[in-house]
Amino acid sequence: MRSENEPSGQKSRSFIEEARRAQIVSSAVEVIAEAGFAQASLARIAKHAGISKGVISYHFAGKDELMVEVVERTYGTIAEHVAARMAGAATATELLRTHILAVADHMRGHRTQIAALGEIFYNLRTADGQPRYGIKANEEIYLALERIYRFGQESGEFRDFDTRVMAIAHSSAIDNMFAYWVATPGHDLDAHAAELADLFERACRK
Repeated sequence: MRSENEPSGQKSRSFIEEARRAQIVSSAVEVIAEAGFAQASLARIAKHAGISKGVISYHFAGKDELMVEVVERTYGTIAEHVAARMAGAATATELLRTHILAVADHMRGHRTQIAALGEIFYNLRTADGQPRYGIKANEEIYLALERIYRFGQESGEFRDFDTRVMAIAHSSAIDNMFAYWVATPGHDLDAHAAELADLFERACRK
């Protein structure tokens, strides 16, 4: 049973509760990255965190809810980092390049998070057996990227093209950059990101 619920009107969690949830999420990431989704039981995650399984059950209704929290917290942290880096960008070209480079910069120090996300995306299912994080789950990302591309078109920096197609290509390229980096020890992530930024800049330029 969870101690708090997210819907508005409910009491916010205390600092201690938030710290405990963050600890559980951190341990979940490490266990999933090391052992895989199927072997990442609540008992194993609890052991890694140095707590009882009951503590996890107090904060999360089950494994699925914990997995969703892992994804949301990870993406939230990425978004904060990228937004801070993009804050000073004045042109669409700067926004485009900064987005790609900032995501890579943040994730360079979070390889286990990428591995864990990959396991969750592949394995976590809805009640009817569909992927919990299928293509439709990327809609918010696509919309944010489309805003950059439309800005570039409206400012005259970018040529005319389908912004949805470009946003899908952009997001997929980043996802595969990280997948290759995780699977290929020694791959230069920074060089890959810079080349990717050059590629999309050239593709958009008038």
